[in-house]
Amino acid sequence: MALPLAFQGQIKNLVKRFINQNLNARVEFSNISLSFIRSFPQAQVSVNDLVISNFKPFKDETFATVKDMSFTMSVKELFKKTGDDPIVVKSINIDEALLTLKTDALGNNNFDITKEKINRSTTENHESFSFNIEDYQIKNSAFSYIDEGSDILIHITELNHEGHGTFSTETSELNTQSEGKVSITLDSTKFLNSNPIKLNALIDLDLENSKYRFKNNKGYINELPIEFKGFVQLLENGQQIDITFENPESDFKNFLAVIPKTYSKNIESVETLGEFKIKGVIKGLNSEETIPNFDISIISNNASFKYPDLPKRVSNISINTQIKNDSGNIDDTYININALDFKIDEDVFKSSATLKNLTKNLLVHAKIDGVLNLANISKAYPVELDNNLTGILKGNITTSFDMNALETNAYQRIKNSGTVSITDFVFSSEDIVNPIHILQANITFNPGTVSLKNFKAKTGESDINATGTINNLMGFLLSNNTLKGNFNVKSNLFKVSDFMNEDTTVSKNKTTSDTESLKIPDFLECTINTNAQTVIYDNLNLKDVEGTLFIKDQKASLQKMTSSIFDGKLAINGDVSTKDKTPVFNLSLDANNFDIAQSFKNLELLQNLVPVANLIQGKLNTSLNLSGALDEEFLPILNSVSGDALAEILTTNINTEDGILNKLQSSLNFIDFEKLDLKDVKTKLEFANGKVAVKPFNLKYKDIDIEVSGAHNFDKSLNYNAVFNVPAKYLGSEVNLLINQINDAQVNNITIPVTANITGVFSKPNVKTDLTSGVKNLTNQLIEIQKQKLLKQGKDKVKNLIGDVIGGNKTKTDSIKKEQNNTVETVLNDIIKNKTPQDSLATDSAKSTEKVIKNVLGGLLTNKKKKKDTIK
Repeated sequence: MALPLAFQGQIKNLVKRFINQNLNARVEFSNISLSFIRSFPQAQVSVNDLVISNFKPFKDETFATVKDMSFTMSVKELFKKTGDDPIVVKSINIDEALLTLKTDALGNNNFDITKEKINRSTTENHESFSFNIEDYQIKNSAFSYIDEGSDILIHITELNHEGHGTFSTETSELNTQSEGKVSITLDSTKFLNSNPIKLNALIDLDLENSKYRFKNNKGYINELPIEFKGFVQLLENGQQIDITFENPESDFKNFLAVIPKTYSKNIESVETLGEFKIKGVIKGLNSEETIPNFDISIISNNASFKYPDLPKRVSNISINTQIKNDSGNIDDTYININALDFKIDEDVFKSSATLKNLTKNLLVHAKIDGVLNLANISKAYPVELDNNLTGILKGNITTSFDMNALETNAYQRIKNSGTVSITDFVFSSEDIVNPIHILQANITFNPGTVSLKNFKAKTGESDINATGTINNLMGFLLSNNTLKGNFNVKSNLFKVSDFMNEDTTVSKNKTTSDTESLKIPDFLECTINTNAQTVIYDNLNLKDVEGTLFIKDQKASLQKMTSSIFDGKLAINGDVSTKDKTPVFNLSLDANNFDIAQSFKNLELLQNLVPVANLIQGKLNTSLNLSGALDEEFLPILNSVSGDALAEILTTNINTEDGILNKLQSSLNFIDFEKLDLKDVKTKLEFANGKVAVKPFNLKYKDIDIEVSGAHNFDKSLNYNAVFNVPAKYLGSEVNLLINQINDAQVNNITIPVTANITGVFSKPNVKTDLTSGVKNLTNQLIEIQKQKLLKQGKDKVKNLIGDVIGGNKTKTDSIKKEQNNTVETVLNDIIKNKTPQDSLATDSAKSTEKVIKNVLGGLLTNKKKKKDTIK
């Protein structure tokens, strides 16, 4: 028990020396320990948390990780010094290893990490370790092989492998047991997907000739047994392989055994008839330049199967497939599916295909001809469907193409012909509220395009009738290309709610979370011309909807979209994009002859942009330019909306029951809002950051001009000014008596501005009137008229006086007359400066006038009952 402590340092030095002498990689481990008890009487060396990382060209990539790795050897091997014979290892145990073998596009291998021996004869005596293994074991491990140049992926998980034998003699025998789950992908096509495999192999070892012969070997793919024999011999330029294999039984149940259990369920009780055989030969040199020739055949004739719990039988099954390579060149590998036929009830389905050039530009030629009742699929085979399928699928298609043509849209190399039709197909899902019933769909395949001749469908109350073309359906299905097309869609009734899930929770099958918006598919690029008699969205009924929808790069663009709504016409242009996390929109809306009451009742956006229009009954013309963000339900986020609008009101009616007008009516008793003239009212709005600014616009009540301007927020708060320019004749007998005393024609043009400031919120407005400007304005106008009248009177008297003095001399020249006029002006200025009695009269009159005006306006604006005239 104490000895391991003494040898701990020596063991670490041995391991480090082995790594430095043999590996061209960075090796790290957390601990190395020695035990004489675990494998007594042998010594056991354990390495924990081993990590091997590559140098260039795979710098810092992990080649292998091992949780625990232990070596068992004789105790005496520990006492050997440098230069002695190699240390002999008897057994190796590996637990939870992850190994990744990788070949990049340039042909570099990450597993080429052993150091080259320049002269083996001079170095072999200095090697630290040799292996005389009797047992080895790998548990709970995984293996990956990645070939970027050939696009090959092989993954083995849950790998458990062990071997027992000896490698010390020239000929010996190795007994192995292996199991795991294998996935194989070739050129993006999965051939195996976590399929369980087992292999029990007894191998003769001819170490002198590096030849390994298989005998009494049996493997399993899923539940399909495969027996094989032959040999593999290691040569300097590769491996010579000569192996044959076949399934020992010929029962068709072996075919079902190849299908993963997840899909085939319990096959033990399945009733089967007919044969199923797999036979193969692999023979030739496997090197950097060549692969072995091989010929693998899969054949079944007139077979059938029936699951005991299902009502339908699948019969007349014929399979005839060959996978071959006759040249040793990997590019010459091909697959011939001469027949893949079956029958369910009276429906016969036949297909055949040829696949060539598998490792490069795959060439495909295929033909499908048959009828399939979709409802019978789940009645004959235990496939788990989220929803039952119904409908009759008929097809007769021939296609020929290469993968590069699909990827580059080289339509001249894509040869398609034939037709497909489906009738009475019903599809339902948790993502939609109503099943979609395809009454009829007819598709014709042409070179490079697919024509949708007829498509009739219903869901809920909605109906769809469509025709069109799809440019690269095969590219979309086989190589993840963009789906392109042009469609014409008609509908008598289209209810958006028929295509949406009413449940606010997210179903398990949805691809979006409850915090994400729906996305316009990034694989879709198409043009859709629409024509719908009625479209119902929420509480909106749109009639005669026409226009064009362009979808590309996760953006939907509307062009020349028109509709009848609210007894008027609506035109829409713009786009909606879901490319970023938050969807955004940019729209231009033109509305003509909208019924104001209907539109403001049903459109929340108009309610927030122009809430004051809710006071008006009649028609509306408006042009709106909008941009902003959308929420997860594709509704505008109001605080993000910006833009402008030009509104024109075509009406003569107004709703005086509204709170704002009631407030104004109680503050301004000289105006009757029911008789307000709204003819040709126009205004411009600008909005951003949740605020709407209304440019000044004019209204009229009889001969009273009204100017309105201000702003409001989307939270319904107000800040508006209405300026009423009121003629003096509306101010009552007291003011009119003052005006009559002036006895001047100018008083007929006098108006005073009365400002009403509207604040608060729409449901509870506050109205304040400003008397100061009105009093001051009227007072100044009357004083100015009085002053000018007195000055004119004084001027006339001075002229007469001077005229009498000098009027007797009629021979005065023009220069003397001019001097006389100057004299008149001088005298008048002197009179004004010295405050003549007339000037004092004007001042006293102004004070009296201002007092009267204040009293009169105060009464008008507070709606008080005025007293009788008191000024004579």
